[in-house]
Amino acid sequence: MHRISCRLLFCLAAAFGVAAGASANELQVRIGYLAHLPPRGPLLSNVIPEPSDAGRRGAELAIIDNNSTGRFLKQQFELQSAESDQADELLAAAERQHQAGIRLFVVNAPAATLRQLSQRLPDSLLFNAGSADDGLRREQCLGNVLHTLPSRAMLTDALAQFLAVRKWTRWLLVTGNTEDDIAYADALKRAAKRFGHKIVAEKPWSFDNDQRRSAQAEMPLFTQASEYDVVLVADERGDFGEYLPYNTWYPRPVAGTQGLTPTAWHKTVETFGAAQLQKRFEELAGRWMNDRDFAAWMAVRSLATAITKQRTAEPLGIRHLLLNEQLPLDGFKGRKLSFRPWNGELRQPIPLVHPRALVSTSPQDGFLHPSNEMDSLGYDRPEVSCDLAGMPHG
Repeated sequence: MHRISCRLLFCLAAAFGVAAGASANELQVRIGYLAHLPPRGPLLSNVIPEPSDAGRRGAELAIIDNNSTGRFLKQQFELQSAESDQADELLAAAERQHQAGIRLFVVNAPAATLRQLSQRLPDSLLFNAGSADDGLRREQCLGNVLHTLPSRAMLTDALAQFLAVRKWTRWLLVTGNTEDDIAYADALKRAAKRFGHKIVAEKPWSFDNDQRRSAQAEMPLFTQASEYDVVLVADERGDFGEYLPYNTWYPRPVAGTQGLTPTAWHKTVETFGAAQLQKRFEELAGRWMNDRDFAAWMAVRSLATAITKQRTAEPLGIRHLLLNEQLPLDGFKGRKLSFRPWNGELRQPIPLVHPRALVSTSPQDGFLHPSNEMDSLGYDRPEVSCDLAGMPHG
């Protein structure tokens, strides 16, 4: 049965001393948060579910952060949220928000839903905080969408750079059977070619059984192949990948969607002030901050930076500011971030983690770029067929 909920977050006005009735010259900024949460299907090995409020809690924290400084700048931010497991319901909620005057949106939804929202809200600015789809950054760029969640290409390039540094260049690739798994595997193949790796064998995962009781017997036989340095796994839903570590034919590390994982954010990211962000998030949400939370937080904070610069919340002006690369953004990642003008994707370092530790951060030392080393991750300007900065808005 579908679920839809709408809520207004008024930024803890009392806590920050903001008067209930805003003064006439105070800039009111309303942001819509839209989440499409379709059923994910049976999870055969992922016994720890993803939080149902992933993304929204990051946006809520950013609203609080915006208002902690906004009260001195005569700015007040509020968030209106809509979440549904039905795309049509979410589209209707988005149109209601639009009719109420909202023109700035953070979207946590699959690529297909994001495309529909982009078409339904042509005069609005949307931030993609939920889809890693590469097509949205390469040949299907949407004129009114910027991306704060890294693409699969960014993630897999980050991983491939690290494996190149470690000289783990022979890969066994294990791929699940969902469309997302195949897309992640395609990104891994691209990264292998780009950074000089060899895929010695590719094995599709075609089993439909729960591996909790049989992995120790089945996985070693399944991973028999020409000798490899590392097992790369494409299992975004979590059907089998958790049972590859320590069960491979050769005693080799596992990386990809399980094992050593590239991600936008993780609990183990603590340097450059990140520990303070982690603490504030945990106090708000009662759990760890994840990649969707960070992407939504980054989207709302990017809006605040642009609005402070131009002194209005006009979407076209915000889009122009964020795409001209002259507005550095702080994301607690050790360097200033910015949006790529060709596809609207946020440049950002990518942590490589396992569940309890940060292993490394890409781009790795030695992987250079003519203008910005972070552009060694994901699709560079010559690789895409769109130029977002040169496109009309909407």
